[in-house]
Amino acid sequence: MRDKSKLTEACRQNIQAVKDTQDLLSGKWKCCILGMLYFSGKARFMEIHRHIDGIAPKVLSKELKDLEMNHLVKRTVQDTMPITVEYELTAHGESLKPVIEAMEKWGKSYRNNIIVENNK
Repeated sequence: MRDKSKLTEACRQNIQAVKDTQDLLSGKWKCCILGMLYFSGKARFMEIHRHIDGIAPKVLSKELKDLEMNHLVKRTVQDTMPITVEYELTAHGESLKPVIEAMEKWGKSYRNNIIVENNK
């Protein structure tokens, strides 16, 4: 293991940036929610819930609040009867485009490799 004192300041800042990103996107569901909103655009709560298998409504609500608090998701309340609430990525959330697309590409490749390996 490297001596921690030998890390450059730039390296420390890079590690901190990765940690900050990890903290922001941590948890089982945040990346799924961001990906769903990225690929589908605006969505209502129940649409998100239907498309993300296994997430409890209470957990979805908490995760959306966290993402909204961190300026990644925008919540818009429509003045309709009944009230409609839509969620979408903010401009800051859209800045995750390369990350989401890289995860999608890697995930498809991984899934294909696993299927090929299992069929040998």
